[in-house]
Amino acid sequence: QVQFVESGGGLVQPGESLRISCAGSGIIFSIVAMGWYRQAPGKQRELVASISSSGTINYGDSVKDRFTISRDNAKNTLYLQMNSLKPEDTAVYYCHTKFGFDNYWGQGTQVTVSS
Repeated sequence: QVQFVESGGGLVQPGESLRISCAGSGIIFSIVAMGWYRQAPGKQRELVASISSSGTINYGDSVKDRFTISRDNAKNTLYLQMNSLKPEDTAVYYCHTKFGFDNYWGQGTQVTVSS
């Protein structure tokens, strides 16, 4: 079955950087669009960034110019490089794809930005 496993989250100070990863299995990774979402306590899940199978990228307004999404189809892995982190970036980050009528999510990785 389709499975995504996120990793790389942690506690960082404001202004620091972090890269999180999402390893996929059970799906032909190269043919699907992938996205990073995040959910902070008490808030709705929001789209952070997405990348299509052809490499078209979109970012949420709050992360433009700070975050970079990328994918390595040979490794079935999605990445999110996060620079200049702010306390408001604190959230659980999830990778996601939609294939056919089904949505697939990872279990999430916690990113906490605090001094």
